Amino acid sequence: MMDEQESLKRVAAARALGRPCRLCPRLCKADRLAGERGFCGIGERAVVASAGPHFGEEPCLVGRGGSGAIFLAGCNLGCVFCQNADISRSAAGAEMDAAALARLMLRLESRGCENVNFVTPTHVMPALAEAVVEARRRGLGVPVVWNCGGYESLGALRLLDGLVEIYMPDFKFILAASAERYCRAPDYPQRAREAVREMHRQAGDLVVEGGVARRGLLVRHLVMPGGGDESREILDFLASVSPRTCVNVMGQYRPCADVAHGEGWRRFAEIARAVTPAEVEEAREYARKLGLRLAD
Repeated sequence: MMDEQESLKRVAAARALGRPCRLCPRLCKADRLAGERGFCGIGERAVVASAGPHFGEEPCLVGRGGSGAIFLAGCNLGCVFCQNADISRSAAGAEMDAAALARLMLRLESRGCENVNFVTPTHVMPALAEAVVEARRRGLGVPVVWNCGGYESLGALRLLDGLVEIYMPDFKFILAASAERYCRAPDYPQRAREAVREMHRQAGDLVVEGGVARRGLLVRHLVMPGGGDESREILDFLASVSPRTCVNVMGQYRPCADVAHGEGWRRFAEIARAVTPAEVEEAREYARKLGLRLAD
């Protein structure tokens, strides 16, 4: 377990990344500690949109007591098809400092949650890192889940080594053209590959005990309409990281946010439909052939 002095050093280094902001690959350089808002739309403090036991996550995260989900406002990606746009594109919620976040984490554990699940945490990493240190000091025993979009900074991720037990990134795109078109981040494929490798280096393959995840890497991949080739390339990459990588091949894509309305429906016509069961099953079958572990 990390000692207190090392923990404090990590927190100080994390806070320094927010002034100017270099917490994610956007490198927007907003002075977050002075209250400036970057691409993510959030200042220094984390904004909690909602929190509580969540039973809609992967079974190994839910267990009996549910996943202790803390939904954070704002996002560093801004996908045009975001299914949580009401949260990711808003700063609405309760601003919390590290002490308040730590109390919230402990309340979720006391309610029987199997873990503390930070949903969309990348842009408020310093506050969350400090909260984890404080919650652990006060006796938090359940794993911490880093449930992120995959667009991560290696420098920030390395500061989380020893603070996070379970990494759960999305891996959305492996083609720069797709990443540019749908989230204005052509470097997403490179950054996501780097992030997944680093997460696996820190946490290893997913370890499940008694049906509940305890530590390791679990990757989510949302199958997109007509995206079969890209899905296969992503799955090939995950198999190269580890043949035992656990992946949730997700089939719930539907037109949302910009894609669901007016001009966006026409501009993004290629994804302005739900994904088909056949497309999802094709991706899942490919994952099975590679020997990957399916989370669902």
